[in-house]
Amino acid sequence: MAILLLDDGTTENDLSEIVRELEVLGIKLRHYDPGTSLLFPELIEQETITDSQKRHIVVVHNSVFEFLQQENGYLWSDLLNIHPGSPNLDTWMATYGRYHTHNASEAIYLLAGEMIYGFVKPDGSQIQLLVQSQDYLHIPAGVEHWCSFSACLHFKVIRYFTTVEGWMPNYTDTHQQFKI
Repeated sequence: MAILLLDDGTTENDLSEIVRELEVLGIKLRHYDPGTSLLFPELIEQETITDSQKRHIVVVHNSVFEFLQQENGYLWSDLLNIHPGSPNLDTWMATYGRYHTHNASEAIYLLAGEMIYGFVKPDGSQIQLLVQSQDYLHIPAGVEHWCSFSACLHFKVIRYFTTVEGWMPNYTDTHQQFKI
């Protein structure tokens, strides 16, 4: 389950309290355990997977999460697999590790591992969210944020798209106040 780090250094583990904190930004956070990972536990645990295995995982999850696609207008999805041996880790960090916005919503479902998101609240304060396995996160277009992998350097995440250009970052001048 997700953990929220507030700008005063306190953490919040209660999902309903985290959801309340994120509401001011229009962000949706939910925890879903559909049990689909039981269909391919070896694929979730292994570092590298083939394109065919990625497609299989996405198809299974799309059948379970069809309601998310209908609710939010997602047109397609893919699977991003990050691990210590991933090519272009530096490029990935340079692209998404700085504060930015998107012209379309950003939505993910984390299958394995963990990711860190940072957000700027309307009052200018910053919060960080550790997203963990089976967490679904929907960030509306225009919300200022950054994304990174945690110290474990491992995650598998299904990304949902509404437009081709939607995930292109529009960088801002905001600097991170702290890191998890």
